[in-house]
Amino acid sequence: MIYDATTRIAEAVLRLRARMGGSAALRERLVDEAPPSPAAIWIHGASVGELTSARLVIEELAARHAVQVTANSETGRDLARGWGLAARLAPLDLAGALERFLTATRPRLCVTIEGEFWPLRSRVLAERGVAQAMIGARMSERSAGTWGRLPRVIGPMLRRIEALSAQDQGSEARLLCLGLPAAALLPRLDLKLLAPAAITPPAPDEARDRTVLAASTHEGEDGPVLDAFARIRQERPDLRLILAPRHPRRADDIAALATGRGLPLARRSQGAQDMPKGGVLLVDTLGEMARWYARAGICLIGGSLRDHGGHTPWEPAAHGCALLHGPHVGNFLEAFDALEAAGAARAVTAASLAEDLGRLCARPQETRAMGERARTVLTSRAGDPAALVDHLDNLAKPCA
Repeated sequence: MIYDATTRIAEAVLRLRARMGGSAALRERLVDEAPPSPAAIWIHGASVGELTSARLVIEELAARHAVQVTANSETGRDLARGWGLAARLAPLDLAGALERFLTATRPRLCVTIEGEFWPLRSRVLAERGVAQAMIGARMSERSAGTWGRLPRVIGPMLRRIEALSAQDQGSEARLLCLGLPAAALLPRLDLKLLAPAAITPPAPDEARDRTVLAASTHEGEDGPVLDAFARIRQERPDLRLILAPRHPRRADDIAALATGRGLPLARRSQGAQDMPKGGVLLVDTLGEMARWYARAGICLIGGSLRDHGGHTPWEPAAHGCALLHGPHVGNFLEAFDALEAAGAARAVTAASLAEDLGRLCARPQETRAMGERARTVLTSRAGDPAALVDHLDNLAKPCA
């Protein structure tokens, strides 16, 4: 009752503001003009990250049904429009805005990506007989603690969900404790891993076995990498290094580090396509990382030798790279734990890098096996979206 009363007052104020020269975005979120077209499925993601992670699922559903995509941000809306989909800003959780949006759209299914819980939206959808689903659902311990103090709010919302695929086991368990019916659970699916899992890895290749990629390095990491490479190439003159800094603006400083160590150097920004013999290819450009993952059999994950939390291991894993990382992987701790447990990744330090890397370079079969295991971990964690899409497809079909 309090929420209803508060939102009705808020909507009156916002509509007045919109009519007195408010932004186009506000008018769109109030659904005061240009109502959406009818669609069988309403798909909502907060912004670019959520929509991008679910793109494979969204496009598969769009191939079967008319969909209306919404986002909370203009960049998310514009991204979906760029995919050729009907997209607009999501209606605010206000009675009038929701009424106007749903009256125009008339969806049979609402799919929310990752995790947004809006009390009024949940209730109005249920009153209209619209099935509710959530994919890649997340619920952190902190959020679960907050919602746990509001059982009369979160409980009804979760009980209205007919299908939910959690991103991880922890989120699934927390959602069940908060009131999600066990019957609503679908197999877990990590949406962010679907696109990497769909990559076809390159075929085994001797040149790849001899190539090391230091990916997304930060300041203070390039020196130890170059030192290790300089030591190893004394015994392995055929070894090659691709060095791709996180920020290409540091390229001149990195080039000086390489030449100061007597290492042959080529720069991608100057048109270089390959490593000089026994030397370094400095990738001082953006947007080509997939190319370099495909060229290297071993990948050192940057941001992990220094305390930057590390970067994602899944893109190099998708290409079948053997993975090395430093001690600082807090941003992807669970992922690296899983990869290490499977024998797909190894922890190194700046001091041990030359020895660890040299040992791996001398054993190409072991390198290839690590890369294969990294792919296996990736595909098993990503899950298979086919069954999920089929289930959502059935929910969106008209009742017989």
